[in-house]
This record gives sequence, C-alpha cells and structure tokens, in this order.
Amino acid sequence: MDMDFAAAVMRAMAVGLVWLVGLGLLLIAVLFVIDRLQTADAIRRNYPVIGRFRHLFSTLGEFFRQYFFAMDREELPFNRAQREWVKHAGAGKGNTVAFGSTRNITLPGTPVFVNAAFPPLDDQFAHTDPMVIGEFARQPYVARSIFNLSGMSYGAISRPAVQALSRGCREAGIWMNTGEGGLSPFHLEGGCDLVFQMGTAKFGVRDAHGRLDDDKLRQVAAHDQVKMVEIKLAQGAKPGKGGILPGAKVTPEIAAIRGLNVGQDGISPNRHAEVDDWEDLLDFVGHVREVSGLPVGIKTVFGSDQPFRDLFAAINRRGPESAPDFITLDGAEGGTGAAPMPLIDLVGVSIREALPRVTRMRDKAGLKARIRLIASGKLVNPGDVAWALCAGADFITSARGFMFSLGCIQALKCNRNTCPTGITTHNPRFQKGLVVAEKWQRVAHYAKAIGKEVEIIAHSVGVAEPRQMRPHHVRIVQPDGSSVPLDKLHPGYRSPAAS
Repeated sequence: MDMDFAAAVMRAMAVGLVWLVGLGLLLIAVLFVIDRLQTADAIRRNYPVIGRFRHLFSTLGEFFRQYFFAMDREELPFNRAQREWVKHAGAGKGNTVAFGSTRNITLPGTPVFVNAAFPPLDDQFAHTDPMVIGEFARQPYVARSIFNLSGMSYGAISRPAVQALSRGCREAGIWMNTGEGGLSPFHLEGGCDLVFQMGTAKFGVRDAHGRLDDDKLRQVAAHDQVKMVEIKLAQGAKPGKGGILPGAKVTPEIAAIRGLNVGQDGISPNRHAEVDDWEDLLDFVGHVREVSGLPVGIKTVFGSDQPFRDLFAAINRRGPESAPDFITLDGAEGGTGAAPMPLIDLVGVSIREALPRVTRMRDKAGLKARIRLIASGKLVNPGDVAWALCAGADFITSARGFMFSLGCIQALKCNRNTCPTGITTHNPRFQKGLVVAEKWQRVAHYAKAIGKEVEIIAHSVGVAEPRQMRPHHVRIVQPDGSSVPLDKLHPGYRSPAAS
C-alpha cells in the first residue's frame, strides 16, 4: 500500500513536471513572438526572450553598482548618467531627479554656471533667433536651431538609422550632416535640412581619379534640402587620418553611392590632394562655394594656436568674402566608427580647451560676424551645450547623443558590423531591431529636450535666451577646489557688450 502510494505520488510529480516544462516552453514561445513583433525595443526584437535579461540586470544594477560596480559618473566614453538623460529625453519623459546630484563638482575642469540674483520671469523670455550662415553665398542658409546632428555617413550607420535620424531632424527643425559617405536617398526622404560633408575621398562627388567632379557637386547642391557644404579636413577621433569604412560594411548599395567595389575598404586620404596650405584651402573653399552656390565651411581639430592664426591672417589679406562661412571645431574626445587607438587616445586637443582659444583668435582677427563656430566633441547633454555657447560657439553638433536617442547601448562594436541595436550594422538580422516608425520620434524628443533645458540654464544665469550667455556666466573648477570665470582663464574674450 505504502509503495503504491509512493508510486502514485511519483507519477503525479512526473506529470506535473511535464506540465510545468510544457507551460514553460509555451511561455517562452509566447514571449518570443511578443518580442519579435514589438517595435519599441531593439534588443528584445533582435534577441527575443534573452534580451529581457538585459533590462532585468540593468534594473538590479541600480542597486548592485552602489557596492560592486561603477558609479553613475565613472564610465567612459559616456557614463550612465549621460546615457540615461538621453534615454529619458528621447522617450519624451521628464528629466527631474530627486535627493541630490551624483556629480562631483570639485573635480578640476568641471563647469559651474553662475546663477543670477534676479532671473527673468516667464514674460521676459525670448526666442532664439535663426542665424544666417554664408552671407557671400548665392543661397545663404538661415539656421533655426542651436543644436544639430553631426556627421554620420550612410555606411558608418545603417539605412534605418539614417531614415530615423532624417525624419527626427525634420520634426525637430534641426539640420542633419550627411557624413563623408555621400548623399543617399535615405538622407533625403525625411525632408530635413542637410549639410553635405565632403571628405578627403570626396565620396559622392568624385571623378574616376578621386578628384572633385564639379558636375556631381552641382547635382548634390541642386537638392533643395542641401543647405551647406562642409569640407572635412580632420575629425577629433583621428586627426591626420582619413575616414575608415571597413569592407564588411560596403554593401552593393553603399559601394554605388561611394564609388567603391563591394567589400572594398573605404579608406580616405589623410588630406585633400588639392590643398597644401591655407591659401590653397581658401581657393578650394571659394571654388566649392562658387560651383554649389551654398555656404561652405571646414571641419578641423585644434592642435595649436599657430595654424589658426595663419588661417585668419590669410583671410584678412584676401578679404572677408574669402573666409569659410563656418568652422566646425571637433574635439579630441570626438567619436568615430573606426580609428587607430593611438589617434583616438593621443592626438588632438579637447574641445574644452580648443573652443575658447579659437573663439579668442577669431574675434581678435575681427571675423566674429563672418565665420560661424560650430562646436563638436562629446557635447550630448544640456550642460555641455550651454558651456559651448558660453565659450563662443554659435552652434553645437552631436553624433553620439543622437545615437543614444536611437537606442545605442555603448556596446563598442561600431567597427565590427555586429551592432546589437542595428545602428552601425548592415546585417539585416540586427537592423530589424531598429524600427524607424518608433525611433524617429525619440530623435526629435531628444533634440527638443536639449533646447528646452539649455533655455532653463540660460534663464538661471539671468539671460532671456541661450545665445546671450557669455564666458562670465560659467566658472571652471580648479585643482584647489575653487572656481574661476571662463573669461579669466582665457583672456582676450570680447566684452559682453561687444559680443
């Protein structure tokens, strides 16, 4: 009897186990289907069921990392606090926090904004006026937004990423830089303003020998959405080295746009073959402006004062009409899809030092009203943008901030064609996780949130709108823990009244 009872219990347990396993498998199958069909989360869409553990661990990590892992402000190249701000901004959620700041404001180099005793009331706020770029071009550009999208080429990033960025930029009223990979249909389809970037390989406007083809440039400029041309001399992550697109990313479509063979590495020369010195550069800028009819600027990286002094002196010898219409100044902390580690780590100067120096030299040369300064290089949050405005930037651009708004998790696989969120890969398996209809809205929300919170900082320091901020509105923490106004660290700024 006892043995019969035990056997019955064992049979019941076995049946129950089978049912539990069956229910477990059914649940996994249901979750698999749900994750595959949903469009909000690229990780779950690309990694059904398993991808859910990332969110579980991220949630638990909020508690565990206090004892075992990095704190919110410790990671590089971007810390958790920076990424989370972009994530919440992209979702259209409020970014208020409680209890107190996790930021260490005693670290040397930290910017601290100077609050006004009597900040403006709501009826004293002003809208930031659009700014004209390229007064000597046949078609000057009236730029509406302070904060815009920096160069990321189709090739370095995927088709759905370009599509989502294009639509989001249109919604937010900001410009989109094409990057050096040429103008693709996906840049155009969203309807946003475009800055065509001409790299040293001149992808999209090159002849059979890699030189500029004027007819192809005219074709690019004929698109109403193309508002400016940016001649790329250097970028912050790899000064002195041309762009690198690994052959694994060169699909038939990208090869056709760039003028490459399928699977061929897209290696750009270290500099433009037509340009040996500043005089050549000014000739080249003038030629591109004449052919295109558009404002033309340069993108470069600060290494020392002398090259910029030479550039501004050459402009003044020729006259202001010879100047580039804008200078995009990239910092050494700038990002890239692929670059040699020595260049990423060791070459170029941070935007935190470069921007005040170049601002001072431009203004001293009397070219403040002629040359617009665009700051770039790890400027992804409102405080970064506000600092750059105080330091003299007319505009700020970001690439990685917008990547975070698309869902980038800083997996550091941009050069491997295995990006798990579909942003920097051309593998359809991963791309399907990036749903354009979902992500473009996050792009727009992020750009709008930056504008809104930079205005909050501007009002806090006592001005009506962001472009009224000046160097004395921000102080920089020194090694002894005290802070010094930015204009005292970099003497030679124009007075607030003059600037």
